[in-house]
Amino acid sequence: MTHLFPANETEPQTVGFAHVAVERGIDRYPEGLTYRIPDSLHHLEPGQRVLVPLGAGNRLTAGYVLSCHTETELDQSKIKFIGRLDESCVKLPSQLLDLARFISGYYCAPLGVTLASMLPAAVKRKAGMVTKTMIDLGDPLPLDQKLPPKQRQVLEALSQLPQEQRPIEQHELARLAEIKTLGPIKRLLERGLIEASRRSSIESSWAQQAVDNFIPDQLTTQQEKIIRDISKDWPSTSDPSTQKQAEHVGFAIHLLYGVTGSGKTEVYIRLMEAMLKLGKSVMLLVPEISLTPQTGGRLIGRFPQHRVAILHSGLTAAQRHQHWALAASGEARIILGARSAVFAAIRDESLGLIVVDEEHDHSYKQDQTPRYQGRDVAIRRAQLAHCPIVLGSATPSLESWYNATQRKLYQLHRLPDRVPGLTVPKVRVVDFIEERQKRTDHRVHLIGPVMEHAIQRALHVGGQVLLLLNRRGFANYIACPDLKCGWLMTCDQCDVTMVYHKRDLESDQGYVRCHHCLSEQRLPKKCPTCGNRVTVFGLGTQRVEGELTRKFPELISGKTMLRVDSDTMKGSRAIHDALERFGAGSL
Repeated sequence: MTHLFPANETEPQTVGFAHVAVERGIDRYPEGLTYRIPDSLHHLEPGQRVLVPLGAGNRLTAGYVLSCHTETELDQSKIKFIGRLDESCVKLPSQLLDLARFISGYYCAPLGVTLASMLPAAVKRKAGMVTKTMIDLGDPLPLDQKLPPKQRQVLEALSQLPQEQRPIEQHELARLAEIKTLGPIKRLLERGLIEASRRSSIESSWAQQAVDNFIPDQLTTQQEKIIRDISKDWPSTSDPSTQKQAEHVGFAIHLLYGVTGSGKTEVYIRLMEAMLKLGKSVMLLVPEISLTPQTGGRLIGRFPQHRVAILHSGLTAAQRHQHWALAASGEARIILGARSAVFAAIRDESLGLIVVDEEHDHSYKQDQTPRYQGRDVAIRRAQLAHCPIVLGSATPSLESWYNATQRKLYQLHRLPDRVPGLTVPKVRVVDFIEERQKRTDHRVHLIGPVMEHAIQRALHVGGQVLLLLNRRGFANYIACPDLKCGWLMTCDQCDVTMVYHKRDLESDQGYVRCHHCLSEQRLPKKCPTCGNRVTVFGLGTQRVEGELTRKFPELISGKTMLRVDSDTMKGSRAIHDALERFGAGSL
């Protein structure tokens, strides 16, 4: 151990041994590597993040404590000491440790890497963490003692504050006392007339959330029946003494099969409301980040007395750290987010209900290590928490349908009808090739006559139009027009087709980008094989935007028309603003 502890230092006393899963791709030791616990870390607990020496170079590596023991069968002389505790991170609940073991074993992923993915990088870096100096009243001022005017202003401003507003941040106190420097506050601290304390908090800026306060006048008969069937074994919310019985409501999987517009979301909210009254936390998972503003606004409007923690990868680092901490501390009892929100550090015995909306959606699948299916992980977490889980969809996945109808593992609930006032939209499939043949001009049209007339009618009556296209950029094929040549431009790094992007709609200048590895280059003018001038084929959202501005001059890009893709939406604030503008009718 001389390489870890120099000769002039005393080796710490061993008070126990810990199994640590390091954040490295180590599969050989699924229960973690064994380390000695020094006496300085005698309070070490499973779930805490530590730094341990790893390898011949004893490089300090982050890891998570899986278990602690007083004895070991290994040769103690060969066991290294834990380096130190990472005090910047909150201890992971035991249910998350068990969930990580399930993911590691079921999806064949290293345990340490799995645990590392549960803790956002923003939390590890303490993004947005600030430390403030808080001021409160100290010893009373002696009757015969006089103070300079500015120091007296500070004391008067502080003493006039209600008890619940103290202590107060020192700069805010200076503002209230109408002084320009912190000098008078420092003088009062030296004299003991006021007291200072340090408080750490996480600060981040948030866009104003559009709140949806709509509550339906009454539920349909089908909605009421489903709510009764799902919550029939829950304690009564009318009797406060039954809240203790909610500790183990019981694990059950419910599949809510309801057509679009049948009121599934209202069923979710009523079930969440009942569980919140029992003193439990609830979790709602949605497949896409773009769904969180609308759903978040509805939850905030329906539960104004509760904090809502929003977790997804589209947040800034400070925002993600702030809301992760709200969930971990229990201050936020409603958790909303995409698949990664299933790893929210909700305290053990606190989680009461999980809802997975659009459970069939492929976006719940994680395609990077650790690879997992978010819906199935949510089911496992509900099982560990002994709480019910509701899977909702208008088109359930085959496996969920089979588990509900054949294996009877899930309880099936149906909402076959739309709520009163909603009608089934008319869907028309148009043969674009046939429409193209009817045109008399030889120009390429991206929008057919049927869609063009429908857009014109909607704009004429002051309506809104939503066009969906799963391709961004201007054109998705750059090729030689000579069929005998057959050259097609592909990425030099990953061999996928390159996509052409224009600098702006009015410019003829542009660049080509690989949407896989993000490499970029200029658009070649000539085919490298035969020398012909290259041609761009296909369409993307940028090209459709240009077509709309030509056909409908009243549409102004950025004002009355907005393109929503990863090229124009830079961050969650832009996405939220776009959806709020569309919902308010300003687009």
